[in-house]
Amino acid sequence: MSAERTTSRTPAGSDQLAPNRLGIAGIVFFVVAAAAPLVGMTGAVPVAIVLGNGAAAPGAYLVAGLVLLVFSVGYSAMSHRVTNTGAFFAFVGRGLGIVPGVGTAFVSLLAYIAVQLAIFGFFGAVAHEQLKAHLSIDLPWWAWTLLAWAVVLTLSLLQVDIGAKVLGVLMGVEVLSLLLVAVVVLVRGGGPDGLGFADSFSPAKIFSGGFGGSAGIALAFAFASYIGFEATAIYAEETKDPKRAVPRATYTAVALIAVLFALTSWAVVSGVGSAHVVDEVAKRSSIDGTPLADPAQVLFSVAEQYVGGWLSTLLSWLVLSSLFAGLLAFQNSAARYFFAMGRAGALPRALDRVNGRGAPVLGSIATSVITFVVIGLFALTGKDPVLNLFNWFSGLAVLAIVLVEILVSCAVIVHFRREPAGGATVWQTVVAPVAAIVGLALAGYLIMARFGLLAGTSSNPDDALTVFSLSATGWTLVLAPFVVLVVGLVLGAVRRSAENEGAVADLVS
Repeated sequence: MSAERTTSRTPAGSDQLAPNRLGIAGIVFFVVAAAAPLVGMTGAVPVAIVLGNGAAAPGAYLVAGLVLLVFSVGYSAMSHRVTNTGAFFAFVGRGLGIVPGVGTAFVSLLAYIAVQLAIFGFFGAVAHEQLKAHLSIDLPWWAWTLLAWAVVLTLSLLQVDIGAKVLGVLMGVEVLSLLLVAVVVLVRGGGPDGLGFADSFSPAKIFSGGFGGSAGIALAFAFASYIGFEATAIYAEETKDPKRAVPRATYTAVALIAVLFALTSWAVVSGVGSAHVVDEVAKRSSIDGTPLADPAQVLFSVAEQYVGGWLSTLLSWLVLSSLFAGLLAFQNSAARYFFAMGRAGALPRALDRVNGRGAPVLGSIATSVITFVVIGLFALTGKDPVLNLFNWFSGLAVLAIVLVEILVSCAVIVHFRREPAGGATVWQTVVAPVAAIVGLALAGYLIMARFGLLAGTSSNPDDALTVFSLSATGWTLVLAPFVVLVVGLVLGAVRRSAENEGAVADLVS
């Protein structure tokens, strides 16, 4: 079903999202916020440097961005034909059929709820430490998490453009702060070893150690840092001129995230000195001699050294706003998947209702109920918000998204072979999707092979660098997206009907 493009208030109980609420900038705010670049810079990048390919970690982020730009070619071509908030669900449903579409939708839901749970854990841990240290407010992590949960639920029930404005402010300050660090370091010519461009971006350095070694570790962390960029099509029905806005927003978001990660990580490497970057990053991130115990201190120390202590302090607080922005972005994504699946009949139809502001009210509530239950279980059982909630679910989420992106690329090829579109080129409909499948399949292998390191689920913590060294928990998390895909395929076949077949068929513009 396609939404009628009007600017009128959406009647409560309607199955249409509020149209014409977002422009290209609004979509970009949501997807860049979901990628949480400051969180990636303070969490993933130092690990990619120390355990991965050292000074060439910025190049790994650039390579991951290029692979996802290639994926975006077919993804954007499909968005010209399909306008639906179900995004991956609609794309795969149109290309491969309703049953694979439903399976894809369940995996997408798993991914977005999982990554939101991961961020909830990290938010609670950071808020606990920050507010205890600076304001002497000592509340448990889950108290701060539940406060954020309540605010996120409230904002998700308002008009989508209100959320976009909130994210725009938060993201703008975050991006400008990271760019300030990068520009100052690079303008000053870097640290003791200069800018070291070749050390960070030459192919020989990027792929040193091979996919089974240090290069594979860095690339696995790089791909994990991009989750969320693919959500542009989720907002198609709420967008002004979606045929134009969604492709442009997709390319803009991927390019912005890639440049931001590559540029800022290059500045960090240059700032501490590329020749001894591994030792220096390990030292700056250590607590009581344990490397990477506090990876955020790497960026903070560079900011303080090159710009000033005020920026280091600001960045430490902006980590919280970055996490909150990610929570709101993924809440919106999951809610709209529930909405789209309810409207197509793949889930109970009650989920396709919107409130008077055009927000998917029951989809938002369903998302929040699930996250509330899981947060409660982790709090009651004494699980760690970072080592367990964040690490486990972030690893699961990125693997699930890569699996879905591969299915989308397959759907693009099949769809355009069956229904050639005027104006679409072979590059858009065959070459780029095939190249994306190859690149994403490699990314999926690297994530699974290094899952014990990514999610902290190695069978032997002293052997975390070993390929496929996973505990029972690790294997459960790795297999979860594939199991959910199979369950979704079965449910898609069971609930297959003329109604949802027609709903997918109607998606072609």
